Amino acid sequence: QVKMVESGGGLVQAGGSLRLSCTPSVSTFTTYARGWFRQAPGKEREFVAGISWRGGSTRYSDSVKGRFTISRDNANNTVYLQMNSLKPEDTAIYYCAVQNYYDDYHSARDWGQGTQVTVSS
Repeated sequence: QVKMVESGGGLVQAGGSLRLSCTPSVSTFTTYARGWFRQAPGKEREFVAGISWRGGSTRYSDSVKGRFTISRDNANNTVYLQMNSLKPEDTAIYYCAVQNYYDDYHSARDWGQGTQVTVSS
């Protein structure tokens, strides 16, 4: 079954940075938009950021705008999420998914296992 593979999570102090990576298990996903999502304990999964397949269009949730940057390297079939100025409320499991368009998070599918991000205060 095709799915995303996320990496780069870890434990970081508030104000720190992490960069997450997302690579599909099958290379045919290069021409799809991708999205990053997160799920904190006891909360529903929420959209964080999306990027078009060429990388020219992006969208962010209000909670991360100005702190997180989504980008992609299609030569390596990888999408990144650079997270700066991290806050304890950013603590969650972060997931990557395929989407039909960069802002069509309702179409997200082919989820990976996720990568844990923990921000200590």
